Amino acid sequence: MEKKTINFNPGPAAVPLDVLKIVQAELLDYKGTGISILESSHRAPEYDEINEQAMDLIHELFELGDEYHVLFMTGGASTQFALIPMNFLTDGQVGAYVDTGTWSSKALKEGRLFGDTYMAFSSKDEDYRRVPQMGEINIPENAAYLHMTSNNTIKGTQFHELLDTGSVPLICDMSSDIASRRRDFNKFSFIYAGAQKNLGPSGVTLVIVRDDLLAKCQEGLPTMFSYKTYAESKSLHNTPPTFGVYFLKLVLEWIKGQGGLASIEKINAEKKDLLYNAIDEHPDFFRGTVDKDSRSWMNVTMRLASEESEKEFIAEAKDNGIIGIKGHRSVGGIRFSIYNAMTLDDVEKTVEFMERFRKKKEGAK
Repeated sequence: MEKKTINFNPGPAAVPLDVLKIVQAELLDYKGTGISILESSHRAPEYDEINEQAMDLIHELFELGDEYHVLFMTGGASTQFALIPMNFLTDGQVGAYVDTGTWSSKALKEGRLFGDTYMAFSSKDEDYRRVPQMGEINIPENAAYLHMTSNNTIKGTQFHELLDTGSVPLICDMSSDIASRRRDFNKFSFIYAGAQKNLGPSGVTLVIVRDDLLAKCQEGLPTMFSYKTYAESKSLHNTPPTFGVYFLKLVLEWIKGQGGLASIEKINAEKKDLLYNAIDEHPDFFRGTVDKDSRSWMNVTMRLASEESEKEFIAEAKDNGIIGIKGHRSVGGIRFSIYNAMTLDDVEKTVEFMERFRKKKEGAK
């Protein structure tokens, strides 16, 4: 069956149809082994090949140097909020945080449990409508790291320029825009992302850590809380999320087959332009919620004239095969999550629905 529903769910999110077909075809018998990959041992050569290929694809697609380790962990990005300061925040230093939304503020909250923290910037008083320019960020001299969230899923903002932190390690939560566009990933000391938006199903957390920061991991941590454990064992110290890593590997192969991040970026730019243009062409009907220079490529947010109109819009969208557009419960409104698997054709159909809805409502006045 072909997928008929246009799925804007913010995560777990849509995955490429081509990948789903491969999973379907291989599910009962993985490459002639007679068993499903779900049943395979993580010590088996079949899984070892998957693990190695997934790590190699991350290096290739992100153009990472050999000094980077690729780790596959569990617990989502939220677990990393605690593990980062646990591993890297030492006495006499502070963890510096850029607060641009719900998830960055949660990271800061966890950091405070393990040591001194410092608010390098916050747009909370502006209702998180924007991300900062580099000159607005104050990094203390004794910063162990600067933590940022590249894309803010709930509010719909995104950094479009890399931060220059000098000798201070730059740590980034890329959960909702990982692999969506080209970046100089070698500028980061540490990247982490839940897989469930751009890289596959929920259950896998991708971590990328550079040698110089890995060397600073604190000693005496519980085995499974130390990044060194995962780096030294290639994430095989204990049973990893094998099916999720297998699925992630297939998504990475799909990205490569599309032409890599350059091609993915081009398509994503077209998708976000379609939606933002539809919003901006009728500002009396559709209202964007964030500053234009901070707009996310992944999570397009808007409001209508009333909550009642928004409920009607969501209901009619569902009747038209468009789901997952209700804004986060903490902010309301409408949110289109246009991750990599969302096709340009589906966005075009959505924009057509928006226009029909607008004309119907305005014609009823």
